[in-house]
Amino acid sequence: MKYIHIIKFLMTHDLTHLKECWQAEVTNNKKINFYQLLKLFVKPIYNKKKYLFWWRLANEMYICGNKKQKEIARKIQKKLIYRFKIDIELGTKIGKNLILAHPYSITITKNTVIGENCYVLQNITIGGANEPIKIIIGDNVSIGANSVILGGEIKIGNNVKIGAMSFVNKDIPDNCTVYTQKTNTIIQNN
Repeated sequence: MKYIHIIKFLMTHDLTHLKECWQAEVTNNKKINFYQLLKLFVKPIYNKKKYLFWWRLANEMYICGNKKQKEIARKIQKKLIYRFKIDIELGTKIGKNLILAHPYSITITKNTVIGENCYVLQNITIGGANEPIKIIIGDNVSIGANSVILGGEIKIGNNVKIGAMSFVNKDIPDNCTVYTQKTNTIIQNN
C-alpha cells in the first residue's frame, strides 16, 4: 500500500531537486529516467547510496506531500534510523551531493541547512535539543569524524574543513580549517 502512495507522489510532484540529488549521490551523475528509478527501488546498491536514496525520497515527501505521504515518510525514516543508525531529521534542508563517507551514527536536526558538496564522516552531531537552533553550513564543507556542531545560531561558511573530534559552537568564516586542539598526557607506569 505504501508503494502506491510513493508512486503517486513521484508522478504528481515536481521532482527537480530530488532528481538532481539522486543523480549526484546515487547514480554518479548519470541521467535518471523512470526505468532507472524503478531499478533503484529493487536493485541492491551500496548502503550509503541506499540510505541517501530513501532519505531523500522521505524528506521530499515530508516537505511536499499530503498527510498520508508525510505519514509514510515518517515510517520510512523510522526504518532508516533502525537499519543505518543515522538520524537526519525530516525537514532538514541539504543541497545536492551529500557525501556520507562512513555512514554510521550521524545525527542532524531539522533546523539545519547544509549547502552542496558536504562531506560527512561517522559519529557526528549537528544541532541540539534546545530551541531556537538554526545552523547554516555552506557549500564544500568537510566535517571530520566524531565532531559536534552545537549551539544556537551558527553559520559555517563555504570551503571549510572541520577536523576530527572538533567541537564547534560559534561562527566560522569562509575558507577556513578549524579543529579543537587536543593534547595527550602520558604517565609512565613503574
